[in-house]
Order: sequence, then structure tokens, then C-alpha cells
Amino acid sequence: MTQDLYTISALSPLDGRYSGKLAALRPIMSEHGYMHKRVQVEITWFIALTQAGLAECPALSAEATAYLRGLVQQFSEADTADIKAIERETNHDVKAVEYWIKRAFRNDRLSPAVREELERAGEFVHFACTSEDINNTSHALQLQAARREVLLPMLGDVVNLLLGMAEQYAHVPMLSRTHGQTASPTTVGKEMANVAVRLQRATLRIEQVAIMAKMNGAVGNYNAHMSAWPDVDWEAFAKGVVASPVPNGLGLTFQDYSIQIEPHDYMAELFDAMARVNTILIDLARDVWGYISLGYFKQRLKDGEIGSSTMPHKVNPIDFENAEGNLGLANALLRHLSEKLPISRWQRDLTDSTVLRNMGVAFGYSVLAYQSMAVGLRKLELNADALADDLDNAWEVLAEPIQTVMRRYGIDGAYEQLKAVTRGKTVTREALHGLIQSLAIPDADKARLLAMTPATYVGKAAELALRAAKG
Repeated sequence: MTQDLYTISALSPLDGRYSGKLAALRPIMSEHGYMHKRVQVEITWFIALTQAGLAECPALSAEATAYLRGLVQQFSEADTADIKAIERETNHDVKAVEYWIKRAFRNDRLSPAVREELERAGEFVHFACTSEDINNTSHALQLQAARREVLLPMLGDVVNLLLGMAEQYAHVPMLSRTHGQTASPTTVGKEMANVAVRLQRATLRIEQVAIMAKMNGAVGNYNAHMSAWPDVDWEAFAKGVVASPVPNGLGLTFQDYSIQIEPHDYMAELFDAMARVNTILIDLARDVWGYISLGYFKQRLKDGEIGSSTMPHKVNPIDFENAEGNLGLANALLRHLSEKLPISRWQRDLTDSTVLRNMGVAFGYSVLAYQSMAVGLRKLELNADALADDLDNAWEVLAEPIQTVMRRYGIDGAYEQLKAVTRGKTVTREALHGLIQSLAIPDADKARLLAMTPATYVGKAAELALRAAKG
């Protein structure tokens, strides 16, 4: 089947329509990525056993160790296909990985001496491990890589775009809308800063989640390990493999208490943190969509791009709409993952296994949304005239500072007086100035109120925007 036919026949749009946009994520979160991590875990565990001073499992030569690490570093899709072929015989995916590694010990390109020492140690591949020892560590490595290599850089791009807009538009006044109605003005930069700061805090939660793994056997008690070598501190050994830096270890956080499965609480924490980021981005997508609708922003066009099949004038805010839709899909999956994965009947059931295979789907929809958001933000062009016109037609927003100054000087019923003058009415500059001139307040405050316009009534908005932009 050609790539085009595969794409149009794919059940999921992640592997169909959007396939090209997920190239960075696919090597990590696909089944190939999962198989790669399984090979890494098995070989890391095996090498560690050969370096543990166990009489029956002697140390390997430097050449043999280098060959094993090369199996991880050079692992290819063809290797995954070979493992899948073995799985068709074994009907067990982890056992297929074990058999593939053992077959690699018989590689004709190896020197006879290396081949002999690897084959002699072959029974220590997957030694004392349950499948879940391999799987949970592999999932952890996938999540660690996806977070570091894809998720955080893309979120960082969105944050940086917002911070750039916060600085660029820090002093550009904009009419606020609370409950959809005119309200105290802000600046465009301050509104972008608001979201950027929220995203920075929420992204930090993603960064701070400790990615955990266990290698403690069938029910978490090192039963098999101790039956073979009761005098070995297997907990310390397992911690060394899990927590030591790559290549001697896996560079993860050691989970010391578990049943057969790692409890998945850290996964729930990570997925909840991702969902929080995504919720903030849904908020942003809807707000920018609204600002485009009001005419505050225009969108740069690509040559040949069509907005509507029937209305030639339209430039639809499709990037923000796509982002919103994909964020919703991602959060539906992330929330199910976070609610389901920490639950397992007694010491093990398999309901997590099929669910975990959808982590890449949740990540995929998130990544699509982050890309759309970044593309959309880069297309925006400020429409200063529309912003200025809206402000100039909203003199009613100055009722707030006027009544606040009146209250400062103890004028009775300040709020009620301004309410009577402004609520539900078209308020003009002249009407407000007439009211200000009649007030019994100091001349300096009167002059300050008379000089104020909706465009200048922005408080500390510019200062706050610049502070966020400059960190």
C-alpha cells in the first residue's frame, strides 16, 4: 500500500490527515517507539546483571557491552518488524523482545568469542522480570522523551509568542468585555501576558512530575530475585538500574512500592497537568477567535488560501478553531487516562494495558493543537483602527473612575449618580464632562478626570504586560 493510500484509509486522523504534523512524536509514542524502549530496558537490565558480581553471570567484555548498547542506539523500524514477526509465533509481545535479543547474540558479524560469551549469558535476559517490569519502565521512558523532546518545546513556543505579543502590544489600549459588555479598558499586551503567565505556571507543573518506574517482580516483592540470590540487595540493584543515568541506568525516578504494576499515580498527575495547560489554551483560542470576530486582529493570508467555498471575502480563524477542537479531544482522553490508570483490581488486571496504548493519541491531539495555536498566533496582525474606534464609542467606561473619585471625597450616592447617568444609555464625552465640571472635588482631580479618555484609562496594564514579557 502506498503512503497516500495508507493515509486516506487510516482510521485515526492522527495517522491519516495529520500524519505529517506528528513526525516528531511518532518515533517516541508509536508502537515502534514502545518496542524501542522495551529493548533499551531489557538490555540495560541485562548489562547491569553482568556487572553485579554474580558468579554465574560473569562480566561481559567491552566489545560485547558496546554491541548490546548499539542494539539500542541503532534500533530501527525493521527491528520492530522482526519482533512483531516473533510475536506472531509467541502471541506475547514482551517475550518476543526477549527472543529477538537472544537471536541478536547469534549475529554472524560478531567475533566467535563475543558470540560465545553472549550466548552463555543468554538466560539472564529478562531474568526475574515480569512483563510489567519491562512495560512500565518503557512507558516511563516514552513519557519522559515525549515531554522533553516534543511537548515542552512546543508549549515553550506558544508561551514565547504570547510574551512577544505582550511586549509588542503592551501600550496598545483595548476595550475589555465582561459578561460580553463594555468594561474597564486594558491593553492587548496585558491580555496576552495574562495567558502567558498562566501557561508558564501550568507548564511548570508538567515539568515537575517525577517520571517513575519499578522493577520488583510479579507482585512487587522481589520474590523471584531472592529465590535465586537471597543475599543480594535486589531493591538497591533495581533502584540503580531505574534511577542511574543513561547508559548504565534508565534515568527515571524509582518506585519502591507497587503491586505487579507501577501504580500510575505519576501518570495521572502528568495527564492532569497536561489537561490544565490544554484548558488554558482552549480559553485563549476562544478569546482570540472573539477578537478576530470583533475586528481587533486581521490574519495574514497564504497565497492561494481559501476561507470559504462560497463567500470569497472570508478569512476564517481556522487555526484557533482546530486548536480548540483538538484540545477538547486530547482532554477527553487525558482525563480518562488519569482517572482509570491508578485503578487495578487486586495485584493486577489488564484493563490498563489497552488504555496505555492510547497515550500517544492524547499526546497527538495535544501536539496538533499546539502547532495550530502557534501558526494562528503568527498570522495575527493588529487592527489598531478597530481598537481605537471601539474605545472612542465607549465613554461609559469612565463612569467607574469618576464615581471612584467622588467616593474618595465623600460625595453621597456617587455610584447611584453615575448609574443613573450611564446605565443602558448612550454616554457621550460631553455628558461626562458636564458631570465632572459640576463635582465638588479639587481642581487637580477634576482636571485629571477631564483629560482622561477610554484609551488612557488602562491602569497598570502596560507595566504588567512588560513585566511579564521581560521575566
